Formats: sequence, C-alpha cells, structure tokens
Amino acid sequence: MTLVQVVGIGLDGAAGLTDAVRQVVERATLLVGSDRHLSYFPNHPASRIILGDFLKAVRDIKHQLAQGDTNSSIVVLVSGDPLFFGLGRLLLEELPREQLVFYPHLSAVQLAFNRVKVAWQDALVISIHGRSLEQLTEALQQGVEKIAVLTDPTNTPKAIARLLMALDLSYSYEFWVCENLGGTKERVQSWPIDAVLLESFAPMNVVILLRQSEPAEPVLDVDTLPLLGLPDTTFASFRDRPGLMTKREVRTLILGELALQPGQIVWDIGAGTGSVSVEIARLCPTSQVYAIEKTAIGSALIERNCRRLQVKNVISIHGTAPEILHHLPTPHRIFIGGSGGNLASILDRCNIQLTMNGIVVLALATLEHLHQVLSWLNTHRWDYRLLQVQLSRSIPVGQLTRFTPLNPVTIVTATRSIGDG
Repeated sequence: MTLVQVVGIGLDGAAGLTDAVRQVVERATLLVGSDRHLSYFPNHPASRIILGDFLKAVRDIKHQLAQGDTNSSIVVLVSGDPLFFGLGRLLLEELPREQLVFYPHLSAVQLAFNRVKVAWQDALVISIHGRSLEQLTEALQQGVEKIAVLTDPTNTPKAIARLLMALDLSYSYEFWVCENLGGTKERVQSWPIDAVLLESFAPMNVVILLRQSEPAEPVLDVDTLPLLGLPDTTFASFRDRPGLMTKREVRTLILGELALQPGQIVWDIGAGTGSVSVEIARLCPTSQVYAIEKTAIGSALIERNCRRLQVKNVISIHGTAPEILHHLPTPHRIFIGGSGGNLASILDRCNIQLTMNGIVVLALATLEHLHQVLSWLNTHRWDYRLLQVQLSRSIPVGQLTRFTPLNPVTIVTATRSIGDG
C-alpha cells in the first residue's frame, strides 16, 4: 500500500528535520508542497505538485495512489504540526486514514511560547486565519490569561491591537508579536498596543497575549474623568472574573432610574467592584453610600476603587444580605445588583427599611430572577416599570466595523403603591 507521508517543516528548512524524517523526504518519488516548502529541496529528483489549489492537489495525489505502484513514495510538505490548525485535517477528510502518516515539526505556537518563556499548557489557541474575530473577542472579554493567535494578511497584529483598544477592557494584555519563528529573520518582541498600530510585521507571525495584573494603586487623574459614566477601565476588577462588572452603558441607565438627590442614604446590595457605588458617590458627594458585598475580595476591591477615584462617602460593608442590612441606616434609594440567592428575603427587608418615598432599582440578568421579582412586587402591591436593555458596542473587524452585544439586562424600578405600608 502506497502511503502519503505528511512532513511538518519549519523556516529552517531541511536542516530542522531529524535524520529519520529527512530520509523519508529523500526517498520521495512525489513531493507536494508550497513554493516555499519545495524550495528547501532544490535538487530533489522527485516529481512535484505545487500546493495552490488544494482540491486539485488532492485529485493528483488520489490519481497517484490509484496507480498502485508500490515503489512510489508521496511526501506532502506542510508548516509545523500538520494536525495543529494545519493541512492534516483536510487530508484526513479526503484520503484514507490508513494511508496517511504524519511527521510533525514544532508548531509556531510552541515556538512562540518558548521564545516568550511562558508555560503554555493552559493557553487558549485561536486561529483567525481566514476566520472571524468572534472567538478572539469572546476570549478577551472573558479575560483569558494566555492567548495565542494565528494571524493572516487581513487579521494582522494591527487588527488585533485595534480590537483590544475598541473593547475598552478593565484589564490589559502584554502584546507579543513573534515573527518568522525558526528562521534567520526571526523577531520576537513585546509591543505597547499603540506602537503595534505604527509597526509593520512579517506575514508569518503569531501573536501572544498575556493578561496583566493591575498595579496595586494605579494613578488616575480624576479631574479629567467624566462626571457620569466612567469607563470600565477606570475600575480595578476581579482577577479571576475580570468581566464581572456593571457595564458603563447599563450603569448610566441605573443611575438615571435611581433618581438620585443630594443628602440621601443609598444601599448598593451585591456591590461587586463598587462601580455603581462610586458613580453615585461622585455624583452626590453629600450622600452616604453603603456598598454591601458578601466576598472579602469584593469588599477589598470596593475600597481600592474608592481610593483610586478619591471617593470618601462610600462605606464598604463585608457581609451577606439581608442579615447585614438590619444594622444600616434607613435608605432613600436601594440598588440590587446581586442577591446571592436571597432575593425574596432581601426585598422583604427593603420593604421594612426603605423610606416611604424611596426607590428600589434591580438589574436582572435571568428570566427566573425577573419572574421572582415581579411575583414579589405584585404580591406586595408595589408599583414598578421595566426597562429591557440590549446594547451592542462597535468593534473593528479588519478594515470594517461590526457590533458585539453586551449581556441583556432587565432593569426594574419599583416604589410602594400610594397608601401601602
């Protein structure tokens, strides 16, 4: 049986092959590969098929196999590891599995992480070679710590840098571009994102993105910040859940629904990073904001963000609602961003402690919680209105622009019915 032997090769050409694999290539009667791959063996006597039209090349290989010549030896030259985003997958779809033998070379991703000197067993590898940026966008929004990106002439390092800047993440990535890996013109360098936009890179490159820890106390020029709607990047966030924050656009709607006034007591239940508390405190410096958060790391983040934004009128409360609420002063406004599974009992406590003209605003991400809230409000004869929020932000896609959605949120604004206690 004639075998099709698929040989991975690097930019160092034949010199990078082991002796055993080099002998496989030397015995070939038919060499299949790109112009670059075939150029590594200029004096090889075998017949050649240039891999331009893949389907035509496969037909030629099938025709060769049909000859049944046991003396023939077909070698297909590919880059790196044939079964790692390579031609091997397509060959397995077109040719009998039992007639294929693979000889992998080091993959570009393996070389890239070793050049950067970062362990990569937990890295996410994404190919945007001829693909959309959707998977990369989701990974960046989720704050994946280590990402390797296989690029193409359209989805270049510059395109990735533009995407990162457009996403306005609350954390940053170290941006490595690894060019011509294994070749004589290899260049591996970390770049500031704005510098990537000004640089030209070799067509053969891999981008490595490494999520960075925030400095302990980043310096912010608070005088240059907007009065309303602080960018998400303003706030320190959870290291393990970097996207867990009330997003800027939703936050501004919540602030409007709260109908804030000076000199009020405000509860922020399930405060998370404290982004809503900080916005309220900056808008109403004579008000007192109680940011209630059940996790210790969340309470620490709230305090850290208050220091960053030079806010003095937020009190971070580490405790579980509703138990901790008994000890707080009577609120004029309550925002519930998280309930820890205690939504009904939290509303019961709000019903007892809220001032007669007070307002409760909830941000709900699930239908189950919305149903639970509406059931409670109807049972207790509260007035309410709903605002369904479905927002999308623009992001660049190569030279074009598309929208990427934020998670849908339902904002419930509730008040006691007149005459009800």
